[in-house]
Amino acid sequence: HGGYTNITLGWGLGVTMGIYVAGKVSGAHLNPAVTLALAVFRGFPWRKVLPYSIAQTAGAFLAAALVYRNYLPAFHRVDPQLERTAGVFTTFPAFPNLPQAGFLDQVIGTALLLLLIFAIIDEFNMPPGANLAPLMIGLVVVAIGMSFGAMHGYAINPARDLGPRLFTVLAGFRNNGITDGSQAWWVPIVAPLVGGVIGAAVYDFGIRRFLPRSSQ
Repeated sequence: HGGYTNITLGWGLGVTMGIYVAGKVSGAHLNPAVTLALAVFRGFPWRKVLPYSIAQTAGAFLAAALVYRNYLPAFHRVDPQLERTAGVFTTFPAFPNLPQAGFLDQVIGTALLLLLIFAIIDEFNMPPGANLAPLMIGLVVVAIGMSFGAMHGYAINPARDLGPRLFTVLAGFRNNGITDGSQAWWVPIVAPLVGGVIGAAVYDFGIRRFLPRSSQ
């Protein structure tokens, strides 16, 4: 019963709450693109990158399963053959014949995400006080969704897209982007990983290097 604005607000709030929940457990690693960028630029242990990414993907898979079970009566009514509703769980290109458009969209969106996350959490910049960083990051996700979400659904997170997509395959959704011949699955995996590293590099080499090395 909601439009695109509801989706972006709901997703942003979900990210915010996820960070609050997992902040002390994992440093709020909810996104392999973030984990990879932190390994490249912030000394996060490389040995943890793959296990974290697997855990993130598994969490997204289980979340998709929970949503599907909750809304099972609605799926049976609206799409009983599961032919056209996989987009509830995962992303698809707005222009299937132009995969490069979706790829660029994901690169830009995830680059903005990492650039802004690095800016928010940087102790040498102006970090938000009173544990407001999760809220600020959630608002970043909302802003990216509203401005760079139209071309490929703005996954900006390989786990958030691949986990639910694998669930749609297991659940029998026909338009899942893996077995339907469209090959839509790889863009929201590869492009965010590339974009995240680019965005983090832009922040570190274009902004952070010029900041004074003392907290203000």
